[in-house]
Amino acid sequence: MGAHARFSPSSGKRYLSCPPSLRLEEQFEDEQSPYAAEGSAGHAMAEYLINKHLKKRVKRPVSDYYSDELMEAIDDYAAYCIDQIEQARAVCEAPFISAEQRVSLEEHIEGCFGTADMVIATNEKLHIIDLKLGKGVMVDAEENTQLMIYGQGMLDMLSMLYDIQTVELTIVQPRLEHFSTWEISAEELRKWTEEVLEPGAKLALAGEGEYKAGDHCRFCKARFKCRARAEEYLKLAQMEFAEPPLMSDDEIAEVLTKADALKRWAEEIYTYAQNEAVTNHKEWPGFKLVLGRSNRKYTDEEDVAKAAKDAGYTDIYKQSLIGITEMEKLMGKKKFNEILGAYVYKPDGKVTLVPDSDKREAVQISTAEADFKED
Repeated sequence: MGAHARFSPSSGKRYLSCPPSLRLEEQFEDEQSPYAAEGSAGHAMAEYLINKHLKKRVKRPVSDYYSDELMEAIDDYAAYCIDQIEQARAVCEAPFISAEQRVSLEEHIEGCFGTADMVIATNEKLHIIDLKLGKGVMVDAEENTQLMIYGQGMLDMLSMLYDIQTVELTIVQPRLEHFSTWEISAEELRKWTEEVLEPGAKLALAGEGEYKAGDHCRFCKARFKCRARAEEYLKLAQMEFAEPPLMSDDEIAEVLTKADALKRWAEEIYTYAQNEAVTNHKEWPGFKLVLGRSNRKYTDEEDVAKAAKDAGYTDIYKQSLIGITEMEKLMGKKKFNEILGAYVYKPDGKVTLVPDSDKREAVQISTAEADFKED
């Protein structure tokens, strides 16, 4: 099939939303980041743990990225998958179970293939599970294009073995304590593939359709230089307001809907420009590189302590209780809950204004007022 998919399932939402971006991205080299490398290492360990449970002969992967915090997240994901495996075994004599399953949709779309993190199929149900190790953006399973593509590929592959009626899609994002599950009938998924995915992919592969900026731009390789994205965000600076000197509530709400995205876009452009200047010696008109502010540091803490003590100063150390996460790692989850469970609580987060589309429950105004007064 080749090393890289032209229509990658992980980029499917972007290509369907902005079809020409597929061809536009091909002008840029693949991006390498420590986050991607950590994610690859995490998926390799998760595959190992699941296959070990399945009693397969596997070799434990090795990576410098395997911190205690990452391993805890991987363990949570593996435990969930193992639970789903055992549930499938309880209802089906010979379920299909595969970690890091290669999935192809090439019979529908040229150059469309990828790897599903976990696939479990029983006589009537197909379950696609996806591990997300990111700590920033929360990802939901509902109408998730990447998982729907995997679901269609596995329906094609398993239709001769199982009479699958329901496709369940699950996102596991352990670092955010986020589990999201959504179901779609096999019939509806096939209809979506025929009516949405195939025609959208055809446009993308041909470089046709219209450019459209949005949340899907986040991982586009052309995002820093894309003119359509720049024009979309710069509209905020060109907003035409009504004549009165004070903005209306509706006008302020319009600014709020765009301000966060505009801020992120501006920060991304700045980061890109600075990296180009530092790494590739790019000179930007009207800008220069300078040394930023820095804080003083000790050259050697042991030498500092000795010199201070020799001069008669003894009160030079601070002592504090280790944090909850570190304490839990020290004791283990079970012992931690037994010994300190009664002494730990999770306070409410700071009140934040977000769009109505955010899935968190709205707080009462009185509660919000109290929180603001505490600050």
